[in-house]
Amino acid sequence: MGTAHSRDCEDVELSDSDEFKEEEEEEEEEEEECDEAGTELKLDKSTGTSSAIDDVDAKLKALNLKYGSSSPYQIPNSKNAVKLYLHIGGNTPRAKWIVSEKLTSYDFLKTANVDGNNYDDEEEDDVRGYKAKSSGGRDQLRWVLKVGAKIRALVSTEMQMKMFGDQRRVDFVDKGVWALKFPSDEQYRNFVTEFQDCLFENVYGLQATDENRVKIYGKEFIGWLKPEVADDSIWENADIEFGKSPRSKTPSVRTKHDLIEEFEEAANGGVQSLTLGALDNSFLVNDSGVQVYKNLSHGIHGKGVSLKVGSGNSPNIGRSTPKKGLLMKAETNMLLMSPLKEGKPHASGLQQLDLETGKIVTEWKFEKDGNDITMRDITNNTKGSQLDPSEATFMGLDDNKLCQWDMRDRKGKVQNIGGADNSPVLNWAQGHQFCRGTNFQCFATTGDGSIVVGSADGKIRLYSKTSMRQAKTAFPGLGSSITHVDVTYDGKWILGTTDTYLILICTLFTDKDGNIKTGFSGRMGNRIPAPRLLKLTPLDSHLAGADNKFHGGHFSWVTESGKQERYLVATVGKFSVIWDFQQVKNSAHECYRNQQGLKSCYCYKIVLKDESIVESRFMHDKFAVLDSPEAPLVVATPMKISSISLSGKR
Repeated sequence: MGTAHSRDCEDVELSDSDEFKEEEEEEEEEEEECDEAGTELKLDKSTGTSSAIDDVDAKLKALNLKYGSSSPYQIPNSKNAVKLYLHIGGNTPRAKWIVSEKLTSYDFLKTANVDGNNYDDEEEDDVRGYKAKSSGGRDQLRWVLKVGAKIRALVSTEMQMKMFGDQRRVDFVDKGVWALKFPSDEQYRNFVTEFQDCLFENVYGLQATDENRVKIYGKEFIGWLKPEVADDSIWENADIEFGKSPRSKTPSVRTKHDLIEEFEEAANGGVQSLTLGALDNSFLVNDSGVQVYKNLSHGIHGKGVSLKVGSGNSPNIGRSTPKKGLLMKAETNMLLMSPLKEGKPHASGLQQLDLETGKIVTEWKFEKDGNDITMRDITNNTKGSQLDPSEATFMGLDDNKLCQWDMRDRKGKVQNIGGADNSPVLNWAQGHQFCRGTNFQCFATTGDGSIVVGSADGKIRLYSKTSMRQAKTAFPGLGSSITHVDVTYDGKWILGTTDTYLILICTLFTDKDGNIKTGFSGRMGNRIPAPRLLKLTPLDSHLAGADNKFHGGHFSWVTESGKQERYLVATVGKFSVIWDFQQVKNSAHECYRNQQGLKSCYCYKIVLKDESIVESRFMHDKFAVLDSPEAPLVVATPMKISSISLSGKR
């Protein structure tokens, strides 16, 4: 049985007087464990900040430290002086912050010795002035953050750095959860700026100059470079401008909803994917076949029916467990996609399963111009086309291919499953094979068939429903690969998933005639809104487990024009994480106060399971009931399937 937790924006403020009310003996004992020098440095507890420079100097002289004054890492009164905290106790009732080092210092160093093995200060490639130099070993050298003798972390998004401008504090992950507290606002701002510059250089291999930022992002994305000058009004006015229907109004951002588990049952093991239906049934694809579930108003419930998927007769189709199921033909058929080889993301064909008879009726090959090709992913033509009984086409994606496949036989006859000679071939209906490496990873379609594609370099491209040859809009990457992408039914919002965060993009813009359009229908010009990032707090990221990478970020499921999605959900380790869509869009939301850089939202609810989650998806909006603001959330693990309701009553 899983449990649900709510995460609020309010974080415990760090200081020496109020936030840590341990008994004096406990504090001395803990600090002694954390302090490698075994010497305690008393601070002024009346102010809650570090002592004045002169006071620190006097105390240092009295301590007679064994470290030489030439070491920049042991000079607490330097401009890089900080106080270091460690979080202990995980999510237990005894969880708390303790002082790890009352006064230490940090530095950003560029080195090839990222892991810190056999580390020696004297041999360190200390290149704080490196940005003004050139070096033949540039590709091998990366920035690391060093704090005293305890922290040595590669500057990356995996640190899950969270800023608290009002507290002059940053939290981050490095084999544990840490916090740095700065003596002044200026020192805090200097640290944040330097961290962001080092992160840019680690990601792109270029110094963090304005010229290089424009080179990476382009002049059109000035709001991505400098969010403080971005036009945020489009976020607030998006629903009004597009005439959102009153009945689809999102609940107030202050409304609190409990997460109530309605059903949980065994899933026969080996679950690979979850395929939700908008009609009577939903399906789990696992090692043994396809399990059938009944769609109910409070979730999905097993029917005790399992469809066995045979290996087939065609040697051209992959011989492994299906990794994905795609519903078609009014949800009476399912296309099952299997990798060519175990562990590979590409498939040479797929199987067509008749859900009414439980039999594989056709095995299809991917082929173009007489040559066998592979596909990385498939999806429906539109967000609602799985409900169309006459639909015979679907979309396909590979590393450098975007296309549409047609299952109708050009010869007008039904083909039987057989060997290589008579295995049916899908018709390449339309599409484009790009000559240069686009590194496509994932894609999704809107209600009208427009296409959004995510790439390994982090770029997100928008294609209209009439052309797959050239993207109408291409959003630059932030340095992390897009592993999954979703889009709202109306095409106004895009949700990209990376390993360490989600990126929410608004596609709306005003053309030269004053008309509001989406980036699927035209080039967005130079007034492109800055995106919002959705992140876990450093503590939750650490608690999510070893497999703490985001995957499968989705909007709640709407297929009705004029109706707006209400929630976003993603999976990370043992967590299903839920954000309120309206709250994320609200520029006045408290999460965004005192932030530097792109706005990041940390307000979410968590569903916790006892094993890593395969997928989390909201059911179709039609299954929402009166006492809930949204249709149930379905959470699949390798061994279980659960249905969670967001209760509006409790």
